[in-house]
Amino acid sequence: MKLQTLLITASLVLGNMAWAGPGDATHKPIHGGVLATVKDVDYELVASVTALRLYVRDHGKAVDVSKSTAKLTLLTGSEKQEVELKPSGDKLEATGTYKVTAGTKAVAVISFGAKQATARFVIK
Repeated sequence: MKLQTLLITASLVLGNMAWAGPGDATHKPIHGGVLATVKDVDYELVASVTALRLYVRDHGKAVDVSKSTAKLTLLTGSEKQEVELKPSGDKLEATGTYKVTAGTKAVAVISFGAKQATARFVIK
């Protein structure tokens, strides 16, 4: 009986380890920004006072954003700023002057043709 319990416990533990394998390592920001995951797609926002960049990865691989757009809303205290992000290489980007500080909240609505996704961020 004890051997059977031990074998069942071992199989459950080892089975769960397989699910948490190396794929989870891809859920980290790789460009120094903040990360949001929506339906298994990672959105990384890199925000500064002069540029806003949004990188999109699906299961660790860069998503082609060449035909995509995004609307980013920045909320800093009581101030609200809306910015259109356009494709720029492997990311969606806007340059200009932005009010971005630690604690700034950002909401991105990304359009992939007829599909849309919404990602929420808090700048660190």
